[in-house]
Amino acid sequence: MKVLFISPHYPEEMQDFTRGLAEVGAQVYGVGDMPRGSLPAKVQRHLRDYLQVPGLFQEDDALRRIVAAARQLQVDRIECLWEPCIVLAARVREALGLPGMRPDVAIGFRDKPIMKERVAAAGLRVPHFARVRTAAEALAAAEAIGYPVIVKPIAGAGTADTYRADDPAELRGVLGAVGHHAEVNLEEFIEGEEFTYDTVCIDGTPVFESVAQYHPKPLEGRNNEWITPAQIVFRDPYQPALRDGIELGRGVLKALGMDTGFTHMEWYRKPDGEVVFGEIGARSPGGKLVDQMNFANDFDLYREWARTVCWRSFDARPHRRYHVAALFKRAEGQGRIRRIEGLDEIRQRLGDSLVVSDILPIGHARRDWKQTLLSDGFMILRHPEYRECMARMNFAINHLRIWAS
Repeated sequence: MKVLFISPHYPEEMQDFTRGLAEVGAQVYGVGDMPRGSLPAKVQRHLRDYLQVPGLFQEDDALRRIVAAARQLQVDRIECLWEPCIVLAARVREALGLPGMRPDVAIGFRDKPIMKERVAAAGLRVPHFARVRTAAEALAAAEAIGYPVIVKPIAGAGTADTYRADDPAELRGVLGAVGHHAEVNLEEFIEGEEFTYDTVCIDGTPVFESVAQYHPKPLEGRNNEWITPAQIVFRDPYQPALRDGIELGRGVLKALGMDTGFTHMEWYRKPDGEVVFGEIGARSPGGKLVDQMNFANDFDLYREWARTVCWRSFDARPHRRYHVAALFKRAEGQGRIRRIEGLDEIRQRLGDSLVVSDILPIGHARRDWKQTLLSDGFMILRHPEYRECMARMNFAINHLRIWAS
């Protein structure tokens, strides 16, 4: 089995997906925009060969070069889990006649208005939305939808360039901030809790499902430096309180024509109990969620995804033993890390339930908290009981302090 994997090194979790492909017996051929010698050693040792394509975002040229290389190699699969290249991967498959998601389907997982149109056509609740290109269109759409509204890129990922506007004056300011986009998606702000629905599918049918909740909603964490973003993967996604979210997610997969691979969806529960679709990508989640799913189930989802796309089999049995929380701590102050407090208390209180502690060392420059969820340090912890898992997560949030200057 020869697999051509686009972007085997970035984002960071792609390195483990590359490993997973090699471990299930695939010959892995990487495609990326950096020289092979600059790839992390963890990636290099799992690659059979590598094609550097400096202009991955010049899609037509990249398509021509990748198709030529893939034909010469006689590859069996084209895989990509990095959102900006999902449509490119689908175009390569189509040109080669290889199995997997086609461009029209991939566009439904990338273009947010098209995505919402297809989901709404299936009778599922989506935020009211509009594709807008000018300030006049945006102001008219916001008036029709009602404030507050959310503005985000058509094909964005995460909360990059995503803003809330509560009135016309704020909307004009937001439009200035996103003016480098030719068009944006403007939609209804949904009040309520925000969750994920993550799957690995074979022919559109989920063979693994997981649900997580954000604390607080990602947009709040992205706009307030003092917040410690956190998220918890539920041990049992099939509990009654989450069942309607699971059903919504399955309906979305059907509406968009999901094929085989990973999906990451976000959805809301309003105060009145209504569930509302947010958005979905035909990719794995970031922000350590895959690692959390692994710790919840004591298996290797990187390898199981690889087994699914290569051999159409998901062999692992999810144990679903733990709720798993992750928290992302930001330093107080700017510059370099100067002092860290609370680690000993946290380790003593959490014991073996603390499974990952990754804090920037003294002297290291702060990370840009607006560019990476990982912030200046993160922890992952787990516990069989939800309340205790939440209590331990909050203990860590309240006791870990990082100072920079």
